[in-house]
Amino acid sequence: MRDPPGAGVSAIIPVRDGARYLGEAIASALSQTRPPIEVIVVDDGSTDGSGDLARGFGPAVRAIAQAPAGVAAARNRGVAAARAAWIAFLDSDDLWVPSKLERQADVAARDPALDAIFGQFETFVSPDVDAAALPRLALPPGPQPGLLSGTMLVRRESFARVGPFDERLRAGEFVDWCARAREAGLRFHVSADVLLRRRVHDRNLTRRATGAMADYVLAAKAALDRRRARAEGGA
Repeated sequence: MRDPPGAGVSAIIPVRDGARYLGEAIASALSQTRPPIEVIVVDDGSTDGSGDLARGFGPAVRAIAQAPAGVAAARNRGVAAARAAWIAFLDSDDLWVPSKLERQADVAARDPALDAIFGQFETFVSPDVDAAALPRLALPPGPQPGLLSGTMLVRRESFARVGPFDERLRAGEFVDWCARAREAGLRFHVSADVLLRRRVHDRNLTRRATGAMADYVLAAKAALDRRRARAEGGA
């Protein structure tokens, strides 16, 4: 029998040098109308006190430190440490709406065959963004469908069927995981509820990770190679 949503959720927050917004992200996880049974913050080699900030929440937050290895490795580390039957991810600069986990648990209860539940997201400009930059921002209007790590609630057993995030990828690791999840036959549901508020701020406006586009291409190529291998195997 599959674990019901009442079996609990492990909330995993990867962070590297994200102390500026981390406290708000943690608070949005702890203040859920149906709180997770644990909040795990994986500090991916921060030098700005992010780990100390997480530990400052006391026993409500489990802080794990690792040498810098990337967001995929940090999420994998959190999954390995998780104790709950369900897993949810939150980036250190984003916010869950208060009823996120409760709404998703209700969907899972109505359809126990589901492996993962997603929802919508809204983008907001962080109050500390320079006003001069605001006219240049092209934000999507209103709620958007979100096949994003921050909107997902996934069964731990289903995540294990797909396998961990590809730690070779500095970007596109979630796109790659979703492609593998579909290939593995996982059942997704995307609800109409807004579950996540994605923050736009100066760092994610100006950040251009070296090789990021190459990583997206690598993820797409890997999916194509898998399809070709299956087609050849069935020939």
